[in-house]
Amino acid sequence: MKQALAIVVLGSAALGAWAGGDHGDHGSSMKDMHQQMEKAHKDMGADHPAAGAKMAVGRPGNPAKVDRTIEVVMGDDMRFAPAQITVKAGETIRFFVRNSGKVAHEMVIGSLKELKAHAEEMRKMPGMKHAEPNMVTLGAGKRGGMVWQFTEAGTVDFACLIPGHFEAGMRGTVRVE
Repeated sequence: MKQALAIVVLGSAALGAWAGGDHGDHGSSMKDMHQQMEKAHKDMGADHPAAGAKMAVGRPGNPAKVDRTIEVVMGDDMRFAPAQITVKAGETIRFFVRNSGKVAHEMVIGSLKELKAHAEEMRKMPGMKHAEPNMVTLGAGKRGGMVWQFTEAGTVDFACLIPGHFEAGMRGTVRVE
């Protein structure tokens, strides 16, 4: 899983750099980045959530089969409201996420170990842009969302991984009953 997360981060960084117009600053051509991403997806195999694998934190949910919607507000106080959420195992949740702050924030779902590793990568590459089914990144005053299915009982974490935000305590938990 750790390898898959690193591959997702690296593959996403390449795509984010290209999509953001930063086509040549990383010493790679578009073809090189495409090849890196293809290799990353191949290496992920069945462990990648998009491939339908069951993960301890859940999997991307079907927007047509949402059980309920939960609003989450992210603020410049480096907090989520609510910071503790309770769901049922098997439940598909639409997170309606709002950034009430004046700086960018994101909500990323994962295990605490994965989130810490990803936060470290974000500190090394602060301009990294990514878009995965378990995350939503929003500019100041923006709204967005994601749909996630919680497949197993236990605790699932979420956090803002923008450099400094996680370290300031911008994280929360989902209790899956």
